Formats: sequence, C-alpha cells, structure tokens
Amino acid sequence: MEGALAVVRELWVYPIKSARGISLPRARLASRGFEHDRRWMVVDGAGRFLTQRTLPRMALIEVAIEPGGLRVVAPGMPPLRVPFSVAGPAREVEVFADRCAAISTGEEAAGWMTRFLGAACDLVWMPEESVRLVDRDYSATATGVGDQVSFVDGFPLLLVSQASLDDLNRRLAAPVEMARFRPNIVVDGCAPFAEDSWTALRIGEVPMRGVKRCARCPIPSVDPATGERGEEPIATLGGYRRVGGQVLFGQNVIHSGLGELAIGDVVGCLTEKGVPPLT
Repeated sequence: MEGALAVVRELWVYPIKSARGISLPRARLASRGFEHDRRWMVVDGAGRFLTQRTLPRMALIEVAIEPGGLRVVAPGMPPLRVPFSVAGPAREVEVFADRCAAISTGEEAAGWMTRFLGAACDLVWMPEESVRLVDRDYSATATGVGDQVSFVDGFPLLLVSQASLDDLNRRLAAPVEMARFRPNIVVDGCAPFAEDSWTALRIGEVPMRGVKRCARCPIPSVDPATGERGEEPIATLGGYRRVGGQVLFGQNVIHSGLGELAIGDVVGCLTEKGVPPLT
C-alpha cells in the first residue's frame, strides 16, 4: 500500500540502556540508530548487561544530554557527569548472546551505579570501532548502514503507534504511559497495531524496514515513576497479543539510510505483509 499512513508523534533516545529515556523534537540517525541511543550500559563484574529485568530501580535513573556528555541523576544521589568519549580500560561485554568491545567510564561512574543499584557494577561505553551486528536473519547485508546496533536488545529502532497503546489502555483498569514500552518512534493516525504489517516504509526522507514484531520482556510491568514491578500491562497484553508464547507490542525497524527525523514527519508505508494470527 502506498501513501501516508501516519505521522511521527514522539521521538525518544535512551543513552544508558534501561535508564529513563529522553524525549526529543528531532533525532539524528547514525549507523547504529539514533545518536547516543544505548551507547552506555551497566554491566556486572563479568561484563554481562544489567537491566530493569533484574534491577527495576534502574527506571529511576534520569539522563540529560549536555554539551560534552551526559548528566545522570537519581533519588538521593549527587549528579554524575559522563563524557561522550572516554579513554578508560577496555573490556569485553555481553548483551544476550553477543559479545562486543566496550570501555569502562571509570571508578566514579562505577561507584555511583553500585551505590544506587545496590549491586557491584560498572558503566561502559561503546566506541565507534566496536562492532555489533543485527541478527543476520534480519539484516540486509553484513556491514551496510542500519545493520549495526549499539547496546539495544536487538534492533536499531522500535516503532509503536499511539493507537496500539490506546487499544491496550481501554482494556486496563489503570492506563499506562508509552514510556513503559521504551519506543524510539511513536506514530499517530493509523489503526491499532497497523505497524505489525509494515515491512517497507519511509519516515520523512529516510527509508526503513519493519523486520520483526517486538516480543516484550517483563520491563513494561515496571512502573517508571516508582521503579516497582507489577503484573500489568503484560498480563492483559498476553490475553490478546500472544504468539507462540511471546507477547507482542511494537515493530522492530532497521533504517536503510542516514538523516534526521522530526515530530510531524509523515510515515509512508510502501509495502505491507500478512502477519501470523495472534493466539
């Protein structure tokens, strides 16, 4: 199907994986996704990634992008400043089944994260020379633009429609905010879950590919305001958005070019595909 199907409503980046996101009016696309998105990550002593799955208090860590670096704050903690580029010790880190190169941001940041989270950990940064590729089952080429990722779970961008959230909230006793689902791109003006079928689209001037519906982990059930875990909205989603044991919400997207997206950009869907039924 050709034509304009939606418009961009919100744009989000999450500089530190599993910390709070930052809403932006415009966002620049680099080779791994939005600039600064998940280029920092908290790891344990073995270099394994840490997230709200096991440390829900990470939801309370706020990040601001300032000239030269990040400003990080959390309840009861002094501000922490993390530069965009660091020259600390190199270490190998693990994100799911991937292992890639990272650089420790230093003892101050490690101590700050350890004190706030109550677990020994380090804050690492992904330099440009570090290579982590999209799963080859979904990548167009081995090394082309859009095929690399940062410390995201698996894909450069996550797109969700506001209509999908509205549909979910009509089923919940207490509505939830989009922030629970940690999208990069929120669109408006389409039907609920229309994004499930978008395979080739263009947002503004940037071509993209919808490659895989997003299987949700328990993180959306962490309240971003309190850092406390509950049952919803995953329990309700599982009643009508389940396929093969996975609860689906949102579309993983790979961009096929560089550029800048802005709120108000038109989303044009070039092709759609049928998707398996939800059971």
